[in-house]
Amino acid sequence: MNKDFIKDPFFPECPIRNVLARIGGKWTLAVIYTLGGSETPLRFKDIERANPDCSQKMLTQTLRGLEADGLICRTVYPEMPPRVEYALTERGRSFLPVMRQLLDWAYHNLHDIISDREKYHEQN
Repeated sequence: MNKDFIKDPFFPECPIRNVLARIGGKWTLAVIYTLGGSETPLRFKDIERANPDCSQKMLTQTLRGLEADGLICRTVYPEMPPRVEYALTERGRSFLPVMRQLLDWAYHNLHDIISDREKYHEQN
């Protein structure tokens, strides 16, 4: 089995859960958002600067996973030192409207969700 195939213990062969597990990764949306906000490809350091809480290791893993899923393209230029740039693919760009809807929903419901959490914790 491919190591990039994320198994859900309850539904091990469910392809939808597999894709959603990648999209739901801690840094996935932040990286896609960063790349989607740029008209030109970005270098690793540019993405890292835009996401300062993400470690180099996690950023590298996230970029590799997104590349493996065909959401981003990694281009290496034969220069010294090598220059590497990342950009969204067409598939990655097709995810932007969905992601924006999710972010809009989260923004519009944020205060109510926080309020409900506080009520819940007070009662429990």
